[in-house]
Amino acid sequence: MPTASFDILPSNQPLADELRQNILKNPGFGRHFSDHMANVRWTVDAGWHGHAVRPYGPLTLDPAASVLHYGQEIFEGIKAYRHADGSVWTFRPEKNAERFRKSAHRLALPELSDEDFVGSLKALLAQDHAWVPTPANDSDECSLYLRPFMIATEAFLGVRPAHEVDYYVIASPAGSYFKGGIAPVSIWLSSHYKRAAPGGTGFAKCGGNYAASLAAQKEAEQHGCGQVAFLDAAESKWIEELGGMNLFFVYKDGRLVTPRLTDTILEGVTRNSVLTLAKDEGLTPEERPISIDEWREGAASGEITEVFACGTAAVITPVGELITEHERIRLNGNGGNDVAMRIRTKLLDVQYGRSDDTHGWLTRLV
Repeated sequence: MPTASFDILPSNQPLADELRQNILKNPGFGRHFSDHMANVRWTVDAGWHGHAVRPYGPLTLDPAASVLHYGQEIFEGIKAYRHADGSVWTFRPEKNAERFRKSAHRLALPELSDEDFVGSLKALLAQDHAWVPTPANDSDECSLYLRPFMIATEAFLGVRPAHEVDYYVIASPAGSYFKGGIAPVSIWLSSHYKRAAPGGTGFAKCGGNYAASLAAQKEAEQHGCGQVAFLDAAESKWIEELGGMNLFFVYKDGRLVTPRLTDTILEGVTRNSVLTLAKDEGLTPEERPISIDEWREGAASGEITEVFACGTAAVITPVGELITEHERIRLNGNGGNDVAMRIRTKLLDVQYGRSDDTHGWLTRLV
């Protein structure tokens, strides 16, 4: 696709090569940032304009900026992967761009085109491609995490959609999510908090949804759990998703079930990819409501053989048990995660260029 032209305003203080290389050896997640950021401005009169890549640095916001008072903001998460030949690619950016527009529409923000979205990634990586880590081996899942986001910057305290908005992309090198090897996580079932309600913003990737999950996440940590699962707001019966990941259930007859998308569930790009790869693996994907009772009974009977979560950061994470205020729900099988790990490997092999991209999912950035 054609992409927009970005003015380049190079940093006069880029991080020294030696310091950058030291960071890339152990970047962690979200702790270090590349030398530049992409920016596009929108105003009600001029539309999108001012496409530029500029030095990474603090933003100047008026204390009355709409985002600070009414939470008018959205974001995305996407990765850049270095392949064996040194080239840099990203995974299904058009799906992120589509979701970004859906989020923008729900938050009454201007919608950004595919050309500008993908163009901003390419323009930023043209400057900061040295920040993309090189995997040491096939088990090294290092990447450059890209965070596109949009905020309402107009200084105005009236409750209406902002007339001035800024879109940015920042980049942060990320190491392997599982440093000591992949281990099943324990999940806390939130009974007091709800992540989203019908007609709300649950399907949008906006900060308010994540802020609303943090109290439940703290509760999960207090019970020794790494993630929190949410039930629906109406009946407290139906499984929706985790604080930042979608859920899948593997059945012994070869079905792979995930909660059906509603306006309370985020349409994950990894989720969509897993559904496609499941067919390649001979599984039968199903999108339908699944209740907490079905999870409990399926785990006890052996009907459900695996549970796993998926998202951009961790890719696929096996779930070991669900902990509630009254019980622990564990799978009554051999405890294997064969399906999850098989799909995980297949997905990573595509992303890192180790297998053919038969679905046309990769876009070259550099």
